[in-house]
Amino acid sequence: MKKIDIVTLGCAKNRVDSEHIARALENGYEIIFDDEGFLRRGFRADVVVINTCGFILDAKEESINTILAAAEARKKGKIGALYVIGCLSERYADDLRNEVPEVDGYFGARDFSAIMELLEAEKGCVGRRLTTPSHYAYLKISEGCNWGCGYCAIPLIRGEHRSVPMEELIAEAEWLAASGVKELIVIAQDSTYYGKDLYGERRLAELLERLCKVEGVEWIRLQYAYPAQFPRDVIEVMAREPKICKYLDIPFQHIADNVLSTMRRGLTKSQTLDLIAELRAAMPEMALRTTLLVGYPTESESDFEELVEFVREARFERLGVFGYSEEEGTYSAQTFEDSIAAEVKEERVDTIMAIQQRIAEDITASKIGKTARVLFDRIEGDYLIGRTEWDSAEVDGEVLVLIGGDLEEIAEDLIGNFSDVKITSSDVFDLYGEIIKN
Repeated sequence: MKKIDIVTLGCAKNRVDSEHIARALENGYEIIFDDEGFLRRGFRADVVVINTCGFILDAKEESINTILAAAEARKKGKIGALYVIGCLSERYADDLRNEVPEVDGYFGARDFSAIMELLEAEKGCVGRRLTTPSHYAYLKISEGCNWGCGYCAIPLIRGEHRSVPMEELIAEAEWLAASGVKELIVIAQDSTYYGKDLYGERRLAELLERLCKVEGVEWIRLQYAYPAQFPRDVIEVMAREPKICKYLDIPFQHIADNVLSTMRRGLTKSQTLDLIAELRAAMPEMALRTTLLVGYPTESESDFEELVEFVREARFERLGVFGYSEEEGTYSAQTFEDSIAAEVKEERVDTIMAIQQRIAEDITASKIGKTARVLFDRIEGDYLIGRTEWDSAEVDGEVLVLIGGDLEEIAEDLIGNFSDVKITSSDVFDLYGEIIKN
């Protein structure tokens, strides 16, 4: 069989796309997911497919460097054919063809039928070739976005919001559960908008309820929830259903009304604070993850100080912050000058993260002496490593259990399974504990 290397860059949504493509190709190819395999000495592949990210400058640079490295490997005869797909290729295909002609074909991110036909993929196949550990998987419920935030290029790349029909999602969830998946991580560009295009109304709450009925699934985790017009029936379902993790990834981006308005976020400071209060009241134990953007062209010193105070008071369990990156073609790039110096943006990022680090350290310390249900992901060194319902895979803190004594004999068997763990100590982001024996 021909060997095909599928290289996936960027977010979990790209990962899902690559997994679907791999499943359709596995009857004709030996599939490997080795993101830097073609760079290693002696590596050979008949085909390399690079699934690119084109969201922000750093991601674009990573994608371009990967394409250039693969093109060099192709010149040396290590690669038979080289194809580029995904977000970067969707947006800059003509430029890429001129700059890197060694690539055999460039394909976009909205429709993979052309690359699938070229590679003679199996049509109508069900399921995915998972690249995650077998006990958790991402479930992409929609594509694209209708919000049009000023700084965001996603609508230019992925187009308008398009929901996956609910019956298809339930069938995919059932297939994943039958394959051993116990945790579904629900993702989209905006998960809360789900169903509007297909059914005339948002249907995320109904989808979550139906996913809870899938036998074998024990955790359902919701990510990338847009805060404006947040559907209140989703809060009710999340609070009621024990399978739904009391965890929400909800990117607020800023709190100052001036910045929210020029970002075109569709909500105000008051609405933001009300939503956070409503979520906390419905689920006091909930972990909120958010993302903030500093250095936006209209962000004044007072706007930034308002954001700092917001971070101190909201005390998010998880938080990421990024400096503004001008993306051509967006409303912000066409309307405002990127006038805030890079070093100022960096200082603002550091200020926010220093505050968040202290908050995170307090939150993890508060878990000492408590018991948490933990899903174990892997063994690393002397530790069995897992997560609580308040921690998503790949981005959040973890629970580490030292392997010793009786645990040495059963540690491998615990991977992919749940155990109760008593938390004994903590650091800034991670917890340490001992398995409670039944």
